[in-house]
Amino acid sequence: MSFFDLSGKVALVTGGAVGLGGGISLGLAQAGADVVIVTSNDRNRETQNQIEAMGCKAHTIVANLMDEQALPGVVEQALQAMGKIDILVNNAGIIRRTPAADHAAQDWYDVLNLNLNSAFFLSQLVGREMIKQGSGKIINIASMLSFQGGINVPGYTASKHAIAGVTKALANEWASKNIQVNAIAPGYMATDNTTALRADEERSAQILVRIPAARWGTPEDMQGPVVFLASKASDYMSGHVLCVDGGWMTR
Repeated sequence: MSFFDLSGKVALVTGGAVGLGGGISLGLAQAGADVVIVTSNDRNRETQNQIEAMGCKAHTIVANLMDEQALPGVVEQALQAMGKIDILVNNAGIIRRTPAADHAAQDWYDVLNLNLNSAFFLSQLVGREMIKQGSGKIINIASMLSFQGGINVPGYTASKHAIAGVTKALANEWASKNIQVNAIAPGYMATDNTTALRADEERSAQILVRIPAARWGTPEDMQGPVVFLASKASDYMSGHVLCVDGGWMTR
């Protein structure tokens, strides 16, 4: 099991305080990693407290990742707090549900700024550090909508298709530098982003009937895959988009 041991590693997780990001942060800590949590607000320190209770270090950075000018400061704070970054998980994201004909320009820009731009520019900044240290793992959070078109979410779909492409582009450039860049594509997960869908009985039933596992996913379902992609066990994986979807894509 030493292949999955993250003791001595430092992970930076965006949107890492709650939801899928909270589950990811806890999973990495359970494998032994110290975790820097990046969040848009400082209202919830439960994940940090749980990590520290495990005996790992945790540090929270409050930042607006939509502001490109804030990103270098995030990396600098993480390095000051922990000394290095071995693992970057680009998890932070938003979704705006509006029919394409009525999709507001600001909604489009907001979704692309957070879901795509922040992920690329953070990968660029952290990637430079990983190149210097000769190793690293970058894990982008993609989506089923990295493969499909979806309904009423044109900006989100565009961002998640792009994340899959950026994952492959960075993997091609950095695999030879011992930096593995991969992505996880979650299926339908029980998080704040899907509250409206789960509240719609008809739509929720349509979704569940297509999922072979017959349930919505949970943040805990992300923990094993993210530890795998963050660990030595995946050293020869690069540019892959791993579906964690209860079988959705096989139907």
